[in-house]
Amino acid sequence: MPKEIEGENDDALNANLSNASMFNVQGKVVLVTGGGSGIGAMIASGFVQNGARVYIASRKDTSAYAAQLSKKGPGSCVAVSCDISVSEKQQALIDTIQKAEGKLHVLVNNSGTNFSAPLGQYKAEMFEKVMQLNTNAVFELTQLAVPLLEASSSAADPARIITISSINGLTVPMMDTFAYSASKAAVVMLSKHLASALGHRHITSNCICPGPFMSRMMRGTVKAAGEDNIASGTALGRMGVPADIAGACIFLASEAGAFVTGTEFALDGGSLVARSGSRL
Repeated sequence: MPKEIEGENDDALNANLSNASMFNVQGKVVLVTGGGSGIGAMIASGFVQNGARVYIASRKDTSAYAAQLSKKGPGSCVAVSCDISVSEKQQALIDTIQKAEGKLHVLVNNSGTNFSAPLGQYKAEMFEKVMQLNTNAVFELTQLAVPLLEASSSAADPARIITISSINGLTVPMMDTFAYSASKAAVVMLSKHLASALGHRHITSNCICPGPFMSRMMRGTVKAAGEDNIASGTALGRMGVPADIAGACIFLASEAGAFVTGTEFALDGGSLVARSGSRL
């Protein structure tokens, strides 16, 4: 063991490691696609409640929810109507943020869709639709957003890309959601590839893989299977709540997550490791 030298702990002693400093996202400009409902709405709310300026993009009019978030504050929220799967709409979205802010600190790629049909009955056009929104559009929008992200980035405080995948991208699901699982697995690798390509430009890229959360996409499944049954499939015995996903995103977007890039993690209450009948 090397000998102790005088002052070797000065960095740890003098660093500001308070919660208020490490997890601060106040004033950051954040874009959340699919931010008007489900997990996206939870993420948007978390950033607004911590002082960020948030833009939520959705095909439907989500201005009422944006107004509610802005009223609650202390940050603000603007709704932008945008079909993320259409290239021209993506460019219009980026142009809106460019004109209003001139920069972007955090891009949250959250928009997604799903489709289920038995093998042999899964239509090619539905597979293409899911892949287009869940994977292709993520890459296209991220490419367009890079100049705005770079405008806010620095070595000490990099810009952040957070892509929402799924535990279905990490393990084979029981349902016949072939395109969904394929698309979510693809964005895990895409996120890593982006981390490699953008690190020298001071932009991080990470992937969150949620398990069961009460969202518009999960509503039918929860109703059919029962919330208690779904919760019992996790090691912690519950479904995800807004604080879980918002907290993960704020960590990745704050000083606390500034050295994290090229990673993916399951935010699933232990769904991937749960063992039936193991509880005492």
